Amino acid sequence: MKTEYLCLKKSKYAGNAIKTYKYNPITFLPLNLFEQFKRAANFYFLVLLILQTIPQITTLSWYTTLIPLLLVLGITAIKDLVDDVARHRMDNEINNRNCDVIREERYISSICLIIEGVLADILLLSSSEPHSLCYVETAELDGETNLKFKMSLDVTDRYLQEERALAAFDGLVECEEPNNRLDKFTGTLIWKGRRYGLDADKILLRGCKIRNTDVCHGLVIFAGADTKIMRNSGKTRFKRTKIDSLMNYMVYTIFILLILVSAGLAIGHTYWEQQIGNSSWYLYDGKDYTPSYRGFLNFWGYIIVLNTMVPISLYVSVEVIRLGQSYFINWDLQMYYPPKDTPAKARTTTLNEQLGQIHYIFSDKTGTLTQNIMAFKKCCISGETYADFSWNMYADGKLTFHDQYLIEKIKQGKEPEIRQFFFLLALCHTVMVDNSELNYQAASPDEGALVTAARNFGFVFLSRTQNTITISEMGTVKTYDVLAILDFNSDRKRMSVITREPNGAIRLYCKGADTVIYERLHRNDPQKQTTERALDIFASETLRTLCLCYKDISNEEYEAWNKKFMAASVALRNRDEALDKVYEEIEQNLILLGATAIEDKLQDGVPETISKLSKADIKIWVLTGDKKETAENIGFSCELLTDETTIYYGENIRTMEEKQKQMESKRRAELNKEQQQRNFVDLACECNSVICCRVTPKQKAMVVDLVKRYKKAITLAIGDGANDVNMIKTAHIGVGISGQEGMQAVMSSDYSFGQFRYLQRLLLVHGRWSYIRMCKFLRYFFYKNFAFTLVHFWYSFFNGYSAQTAYEDWFITLYNVLYSSLPVLLVGLLDQDVSDKLSIRFPSLYILGQRDLLFNYRKFFISLFHGVVTSLIIFFIPYGAYLQTMGEDGEAPSDYQSFAVTAASSLIIAVNFQMGLDTSYWTFVNAFSIFGSIALYFGITFDLHSSGIHVLFPSAFQFTGTAPNALRQPYIWLTIILSVAICLLPVVALRFLTMTIWPTESDKVRRQKGSEGMQKPLKANELNVALCMASI
Repeated sequence: MKTEYLCLKKSKYAGNAIKTYKYNPITFLPLNLFEQFKRAANFYFLVLLILQTIPQITTLSWYTTLIPLLLVLGITAIKDLVDDVARHRMDNEINNRNCDVIREERYISSICLIIEGVLADILLLSSSEPHSLCYVETAELDGETNLKFKMSLDVTDRYLQEERALAAFDGLVECEEPNNRLDKFTGTLIWKGRRYGLDADKILLRGCKIRNTDVCHGLVIFAGADTKIMRNSGKTRFKRTKIDSLMNYMVYTIFILLILVSAGLAIGHTYWEQQIGNSSWYLYDGKDYTPSYRGFLNFWGYIIVLNTMVPISLYVSVEVIRLGQSYFINWDLQMYYPPKDTPAKARTTTLNEQLGQIHYIFSDKTGTLTQNIMAFKKCCISGETYADFSWNMYADGKLTFHDQYLIEKIKQGKEPEIRQFFFLLALCHTVMVDNSELNYQAASPDEGALVTAARNFGFVFLSRTQNTITISEMGTVKTYDVLAILDFNSDRKRMSVITREPNGAIRLYCKGADTVIYERLHRNDPQKQTTERALDIFASETLRTLCLCYKDISNEEYEAWNKKFMAASVALRNRDEALDKVYEEIEQNLILLGATAIEDKLQDGVPETISKLSKADIKIWVLTGDKKETAENIGFSCELLTDETTIYYGENIRTMEEKQKQMESKRRAELNKEQQQRNFVDLACECNSVICCRVTPKQKAMVVDLVKRYKKAITLAIGDGANDVNMIKTAHIGVGISGQEGMQAVMSSDYSFGQFRYLQRLLLVHGRWSYIRMCKFLRYFFYKNFAFTLVHFWYSFFNGYSAQTAYEDWFITLYNVLYSSLPVLLVGLLDQDVSDKLSIRFPSLYILGQRDLLFNYRKFFISLFHGVVTSLIIFFIPYGAYLQTMGEDGEAPSDYQSFAVTAASSLIIAVNFQMGLDTSYWTFVNAFSIFGSIALYFGITFDLHSSGIHVLFPSAFQFTGTAPNALRQPYIWLTIILSVAICLLPVVALRFLTMTIWPTESDKVRRQKGSEGMQKPLKANELNVALCMASI
């Protein structure tokens, strides 16, 4: 239904065109400016610019605010424009893709023929492959390049292969509302009087690409903005760093100081007008304003004059530094993983300095600490353990299993339980197979390892359809009817398959974690005790375990259960809960067959990395779903636990707490829950390391949240799989590892790389450097602005508090833009107190970031005090020197303009040399920026003070000849040198005293390195491009 108003159309139904761009040529300027002026700092300077147009208020030219504001707005607008142009191109590319439509009717979903790209969320009806299988690549959705399979309903596969049948299709789909859950879909197809359940396995999502499949036919479910990929393109939760929050509070503090100083000076002007101004006829300006009104006007005048206390370019400069630091992470060749061609990637530019402040690391185990490359090592069948195939034509040649006794038993076939064990492994799974080469496509490495093990022992999974599965049993090919698949999820921790065997018998096969399997075993199962002992032995050897079991089902029991199953599978509301309840009903009184043990080796460098991070006072928690014994032994393997470690087990602590809880009142249950959470965090944080076993993905995120909430500590979560996404998003910083379980963790992370061992370099080198650089940048930025602005404050005492400026207007305009910006930016990008090798060699250097030692309110007020003292010297030394002076040529260089040039020259040299004193790592670029900024100042000043520019713009350039006349006097140069010396010499003395008496950790490391004779200058060909001159 469409409604038309003039040339505008509004439709009730979504079109398939997408729109991710924000601007068009008409709306770019107004919308972008509106967005930028929503930022408090930009809006503040816009108000200042408006105030500067009021003659009664301002003593400062309007361009002193306009030029810096335009620069900040322009840089941001160009960045936004580049991003939006890229979005326009992407939208055009996607919206112009072609698709063959078999049937298209108004208000009825279209039926499409798909050859390559999927352009909407589509229900798969049929395909050119047998049994309507369809292989898809989901790289645009989740970054994964491995193929996944989709499969249509059996009924649509049978009846909807021809275009004529597709065009006449009259089925009705009832489904959930559009949402952003890529792995979930709940719907029901009503066709020919029957209802069929629909799930995510039957849906082709927009952004998928068809692979190894000639043609697919599908029914459009969601289009355009309603598709799941578009629903996922909304705003994600914005993570802010600790320094961000502190910086904002400091800007608010500066703003309050600005108001207080302006109010004090306005009161001073009111008093001065009452005492002096009214009685001085030569100061009469023809306006009969009262002293209080003049003071009110001067309040706004000082808000304008002292506006540079609030740094307009601070946020832009911070973003530039963060962007540069992110590129250094991306370019770091020492974090590149060649086997998978995986470089390190900073997926955000806003969190770099927080990498230098981490207190707690929460790590997944499988695929993060381990390789997640599974190898079948041992098994327990009917209580007997077999440990350590060339005889099998289907063997893949990779599995090495040296227990010939088991192999002989399989060949003899005298023990049916052994054959049943491997038959279950070949049957109970969701693996797909490429029949041409018998390559398995498994959803997880565990499943792939188990199916491959069954294959090597003679039970070979060959193929599957919607309702059947074909297996070669010791060379005999058999096909079984699959009546139901009871899916695995992180809450169930098991999966089951119900099959009808060739003889008509119905049997349920189940595999899962021992905790959930043992709860559902028949109470008289004879294998419980022996299998449990074997499980404990496997776990002590850090092997991953699964229990296998089965159950015979009568036809009557199955028919009764299947009715409930079919009803639950087509439920539109709470389908998952309904299915879980039905699954639970049938998965009871199981008979235990045995257990499998799979090896997953540690990644290279894990123990060394954990050791380094522990020495940096970073506490590491491992969160895993494995058994307690497995988790404990992995802890020893990766040196998270040692022989000297005293281990406390959670169940012992819980028992003591439960005894105390029984004595407390029930009405305080909720308070007790919160107190228990706090007690857990307090106790766990007292430990050097924590291992949480048997935790679900939701519980992983809860543990991270508890530490964030009660300890107010900076947290980092690292994982490699979809089950780690919640934890990664909950932590202050999320790190994804490109492993065997897909790219979901990487896509949700802030940083990613190929191996756990690179975490030490990310934190101890890049994180620490980024924190030091940002802190040094902010301290110096505040200092140079205070030193510059407060000269106006001291000048007020000598001009009747009249809001007059102490500098030339053009100097005020260009100070933050050209004269002092580049050196501090380069320090924020390139500075390093020690090399990358020393940062890793001495992990204790990291602690200063955890304790916020380099940037806090104390450091802020020190910068404020330093700026006040510098401004005092910059004003009063030239002021004293100009009293009763005479030049060599008889001219008195004591006029206001000469004084302004002298003060400005002293300031530029002092603040740039101060930056030199704060630079720890000198390069040609740093030196050029400092001396180049000073040279640039003098060059521009002489140009702006020339007579030629004054002739062209007489009102804008009024300091004609001032700089050439003043700076040719030796007396002025001596004054400048004296001012700079008094500013810098106390700093040099204090630094020397501090390094001698109270040296920092980095001072000690540099001194030790110097004494060892290890410090060598870098040669040009030794520069590490990845770290931008970072390696020694």
